[in-house]
Amino acid sequence: MTAEGRGPAAPDALEAAAAVLPELVELRRALHRHPELGLDLPRTQAAVLEALEPLGLEVRTGAGLSSVVADLDTGRPGPTVLLRGDMDALEMPEDTGLPYASEIDGRMHACGHDAHTSMLVGAARVLAERAGDLRGRVRFMFQPGEEGGGGAPIMIDEGVLDGVDAAFALHVAPNLFADHLALRAGPVLAATDDFRITVRGRGGHASTPQWATDPVPVAAEIVIALQTMVTRTVDVFNPAVLTVGRLAAGTTENVIPEVAEIDGTLRTVDERVRAAVRDRLATVAGGIAAAHGCTTEVDLRPGYPVTVNDARMVELVGEAVRATLGPDRLLEMPSPVMGAEDFSYLAARVPAAMGFLGVCPPDDPNPFEAPACHSNRMVLHEASMATGVAIHVGVATSFLTDPPAWVPEG
Repeated sequence: MTAEGRGPAAPDALEAAAAVLPELVELRRALHRHPELGLDLPRTQAAVLEALEPLGLEVRTGAGLSSVVADLDTGRPGPTVLLRGDMDALEMPEDTGLPYASEIDGRMHACGHDAHTSMLVGAARVLAERAGDLRGRVRFMFQPGEEGGGGAPIMIDEGVLDGVDAAFALHVAPNLFADHLALRAGPVLAATDDFRITVRGRGGHASTPQWATDPVPVAAEIVIALQTMVTRTVDVFNPAVLTVGRLAAGTTENVIPEVAEIDGTLRTVDERVRAAVRDRLATVAGGIAAAHGCTTEVDLRPGYPVTVNDARMVELVGEAVRATLGPDRLLEMPSPVMGAEDFSYLAARVPAAMGFLGVCPPDDPNPFEAPACHSNRMVLHEASMATGVAIHVGVATSFLTDPPAWVPEG
């Protein structure tokens, strides 16, 4: 079906989204001032509940986390589409200098989840007003604990996917031109594994290394060898990214320590590559350590799986975006992003798609040099939240007014 044929009510979604933008900016700034971490977000949950209260939705909160699930039931038979927004912040400082910067030391909404939450509230507002034009149900999923907390599987266990036919999510992209959506079918975000390699030698005086077994140069050699291992054994077109984020040893300058620690993360988009690199990591570390008379312990902590966009949902989202924003605002992603997302758990259960909404401030001449997500200086163009609301509305409208053939009837 053509973009013109799918989602006839979508083009005015931008106008409706612009009308609610001032309230969304106010909500986003309130959330930004008071970021909360992990699975317990009482203040954020209360703000969402207050914003949804006038809409007449069927609302419930989580038992194992401070989630909010709100259903817009049109009262007419049809499919169910889920729209998701995550709510948690990051444990890091903010150095943006914004007048609404975080008021809590060591916490920041540096990944745009405050905007995700606000856009989802806006979509609920707009869709509630036009429920008479829809059939079926829209489920709004406000999720804590995306930043490593694994909130999505908890919400799945609590029933958030019950009766859901498809799911869609937006993630802001401060390194993408404002008001564009980047999208691709297949793997879109990576699996993640975190690791700690403990290198154990024998301590001693810094002046007599021959009477000790120094783990520090061994750890340094392991770090370099791991990078070589990835580039020499992994297909560049089926990539792996291995980054060491912490290397620690010792207590003072004239003591050879007994232990050195290497902390890092591994990102892959193919489960076979993931398994192979995990095995090689232990082999390389152990072999180098043994060559120098040290031993290693490898603690591997599996994280989120690969996020895979369903091709059918990508087609539907693409048509809805073209109908809502015009054909020039949709961009095809050439490759996956090597970040990770627990939206992957939803995408493994139902046809799903995640798109990346450009929010780079228009006065920034080069989005690729703008502070990225997880930067202490990350900012976003708040007016682009209206575009995000319109995309949510366009996708839901398309799905419920003209369900694709692959959606089961009834």
